[in-house]
Amino acid sequence: MSSAELGPAAGEDAVTDDAQALAEKVQATDARTNGSGDVHEYANRVDRSVIVNAWTKSAAQFSLRMLIIVVLLGAAFYLVGKFWAGVLPVILALIVCTVLSPITNGLRRLKVPGGLAALFSLLVFFAVLVFFVAIILPDILRNSRVLVIQAGQGIQGLQLWLQNQESLPFDIDAEQVDSIVQDVATWMQDRAGAIAGGIFSGISTATSMSITLVVVVVLTFFFLKDGPKFLPWVRSATGGRAGLHATELLTRAWDTLGGYIRAQAVVSLIDALFIGIGIWIVGVPMAFTLAVITFMAGFIPLVGAIVAGALAVLITLVSLGFTKALIVLAIVLAVQQLEGNVLSPLLQSRAMKLHPVIVLVSVTVGGGLFGLVGAFLAVPVAATVAVVFRYIQDMLRLHAGEVSAADLSFATDVGRALAEAEERESDAERTELLSEHVWTPPTLDGDDEDRGEPAPRSRPGYTLVKQVRGINLRTPKDWRIENVFGSRKRGGDDVS
Repeated sequence: MSSAELGPAAGEDAVTDDAQALAEKVQATDARTNGSGDVHEYANRVDRSVIVNAWTKSAAQFSLRMLIIVVLLGAAFYLVGKFWAGVLPVILALIVCTVLSPITNGLRRLKVPGGLAALFSLLVFFAVLVFFVAIILPDILRNSRVLVIQAGQGIQGLQLWLQNQESLPFDIDAEQVDSIVQDVATWMQDRAGAIAGGIFSGISTATSMSITLVVVVVLTFFFLKDGPKFLPWVRSATGGRAGLHATELLTRAWDTLGGYIRAQAVVSLIDALFIGIGIWIVGVPMAFTLAVITFMAGFIPLVGAIVAGALAVLITLVSLGFTKALIVLAIVLAVQQLEGNVLSPLLQSRAMKLHPVIVLVSVTVGGGLFGLVGAFLAVPVAATVAVVFRYIQDMLRLHAGEVSAADLSFATDVGRALAEAEERESDAERTELLSEHVWTPPTLDGDDEDRGEPAPRSRPGYTLVKQVRGINLRTPKDWRIENVFGSRKRGGDDVS
């Protein structure tokens, strides 16, 4: 007969009896009792020094790891700065290779020897480079002195306008503004005669870098020619599993670097095309040169486009006046909106997967450490570091059992095969780790039954548990960390 048939009172009594029986069973196995219900004061407590010691140990281990990482990063920066003259050509050659490798690989597929394919790619690159230099250099030499003179005339006109104003808005001191304008005008007049010499001095400085340029060309040729042999050499040099990891990681980094350079080239080309057409319609001098400068500056994300746009507005202001400068400013802002909201998210997010804040910080740090070259190389370096971090993250998730090899994407078949092998090994590794974390209720009644259960992954948690049998309850060193996973079912009942 059920409790419902006996009435509400009988049902409540039955529930109360069941609850009392369960409470007695829980109390009999509670870590704070000895089975008779008497609570031991220290049976479920630990000395605070044990907790402090555990926390201190974890903090010390973490601090040591962070210290090692900081030291290694500092050593890397020191070595790069010390041997920058040798590191720079290698980095520049790798970047040039990302642009030319599609041409070289296409020629290889047409059965062209690797040396000839690399040589042809380099010739195409230099032909394009010489073409642009031959066009923009005379334009700069022809217009630079004129622009400086026009800038001086514009400043003088501003000075005359200020003299005719009785007062300026916002309580601006007219005499102070006039003094600043006079200083700028004097500086511009002094620089007008030396501008051409400055340009040729810059050309002389560029000529002094000819050795670096030759090294870049030679390295680019050999990288293009012997590129397919590089990964097999890495596997043989590192050997074993490390070589397989290096193959996957380097391939990912190369794909990311190449994707970034090509995506940035497309974005810069579109920026230069629209801005160049706009300023050409307005009638800005050196329109083609400014378009080329915009294209080159576009390889420095965020900052380069702003600087190139400001240069175009400044030249327009000097040569054509305030109204035309506003029109050019509107054109530049419209193109920047197109780049920031459409082109960059569409093209670059697939290649780099970097947050804009990381890009901006990378450009700032790179420019501060290594100047213009550092600003140019900052984002590719940051993207490469991000690739390494993501690969380590993927391997950690795989070994933790959070994902399978089928859930991850790989750049090489070698990487996929390695991940599948490590997935099988990690299953055994996790089983061994889980077997070490069992829940063993303490007993005082002499029962030797082992009631340890493997820790289910769905309810993780850690606490300090005292193994009561045969030890001094007041000895802190006998306390140990065990894994506790909530309630356990034994004989059909929940026992905490």
